[in-house]
Formats: sequence, C-alpha cells, structure tokens
Amino acid sequence: MPSLSNLYLLAYNSAQAIAWAVCLALSLGSVLSTKTLNGAYASAGDLIYLCQMVAFLEVVHGAVGLVPSGVVIPLMQWAGRTNCMFVMRQTHEVQELPAVLIIFVAWSISEIIRYPTYALNCIRSCPPWLTYLRYSAFLVLYPPGMGGETWIMYYALPFMKKYSFGYYRFLMVVLFCYPFLCLKVYLHMVKQRRSKLGKQDKKKKR
Repeated sequence: MPSLSNLYLLAYNSAQAIAWAVCLALSLGSVLSTKTLNGAYASAGDLIYLCQMVAFLEVVHGAVGLVPSGVVIPLMQWAGRTNCMFVMRQTHEVQELPAVLIIFVAWSISEIIRYPTYALNCIRSCPPWLTYLRYSAFLVLYPPGMGGETWIMYYALPFMKKYSFGYYRFLMVVLFCYPFLCLKVYLHMVKQRRSKLGKQDKKKKR
C-alpha cells in the first residue's frame, strides 16, 4: 500500500496534470474562438497563474526531502515562469502577443507529460514510453518556451519602466542573465535525461 507521502504526491501531481490539460484546451480554444493568436492570456492566464503559484510546493517538496529533486533547479524554473507571469499580469500591452500562446502551449504540453509521469511513479506503474517523453519532450518544448518568455520580458520593458523603475532595472538584469540561467537548466535536464533513460535501457536489457 502506498505511503501517506506517496498518496499526497499522487493527488498533487494528478490535480496539476488535470489543471494543465485544461490550460492547454483553453489556450488552443482561444485560437478557434477568436481566429487569432492573441487571446490565450484572456482564456487561460488566470488558471495558469494559479497553477504556477501552487507549483511552489515543488520547491518545498525538494527542500523537505519529499522528492529527490533538490531546491535550486526547481526554484530557478519556478521563479523564471513566475516572473514572466507577473510581467504579463502587470503589463496589459503584452497580453495579446503571440508569444503568450507559444509559452502557454509549451508549458502546458510539458506539464501534461511531467505530472502524469510523477503521479504514476508514485504507484510504480509509469509506462516506459511516458518516461521517455518526460525526459525527451523538453528538447523540443524548451527552446520556444524560453524564446517566448524572453520576447515577453523584452517587449514589456518600456511599460514596466512606467510601472516601477526598480522592477524595470531588475528585469534588465534578468534579461541579461536569462540565456545563461536557461542554459544551466537545459544542460541539467540533458544530464538528467541521460541518467534516467540510461537506467531504462539497462532494465530492458536484463
């Protein structure tokens, strides 16, 4: 029988998987309803913001040892997305950029893969194909997601300068560091991919 911690993680990851599936449906549905690429934020922005806020629990999970992910990489990933969402919420001028649809779709697909993988691992019944997707899809999804986030922050700079000069300067620093931080996270995931899929290959050979 699964432990209480596994039951909690199963419930958390399952709820996030469902929520992100709704986010993807809303994001793509905006294209069908408006016939443009500009309505994703109006359709899915609030729900994605909520999902992202709740995702801070994953930093806590790593900090208390509930999962083996550690704190630094989950915090970097959470902070990057959260900062981008904050910029969108405070800068209405960027909410209709096509970049919003790009990152919402990239984020949603990655989470629709990631959370079910975690949930099924809690009950030790994750199929190999899903594990492969979990550690491979980022190769395609990460670059447009990173590019979309950079596009949004850069476009928002003049508007953020009027909103808060202090945050404008912070955003300038973030934009300068962003490629290096994203590369660090990307290389970490590549290393993780080799480790996880290498173990999977060894199991197949036995």
